[in-house]
Amino acid sequence: QVQLVESGGGLVQAGGSLRLSCAASGSTFRYIMGWFRQAPGKEREFVAAVTWSGDSTYYADSVKGRFTVSRDSAKNTVYLQMNSLKPEDTAVYYCARGPAAYTTTRVDDFGYWGQGTQVTVSS
Repeated sequence: QVQLVESGGGLVQAGGSLRLSCAASGSTFRYIMGWFRQAPGKEREFVAAVTWSGDSTYYADSVKGRFTVSRDSAKNTVYLQMNSLKPEDTAVYYCARGPAAYTTTRVDDFGYWGQGTQVTVSS
């Protein structure tokens, strides 16, 4: 059974940085790994994703140039480095495993999800 556990969330002032981690109990080899977020009263939205090889990344327009997604195969861990944080980045951030056969950023295409970690950005 695949388990994903996020960590690294917290409270940070606008302009600051946080690094989120997603530790997988099962192998993530071949699977696209994504980060999503959900703010209160809002739908869950795509943030970033990285392919199994780690050399192809995808970002929502709202985070391009500020966030960086990566993965460490040896540790079976995915990361989301968040810089220049804004109050509108405040949300619960989720790590998720997507398909192996194709690349996607759709929420519904990701089948395994972590419990989420809260990120709060104050002004």
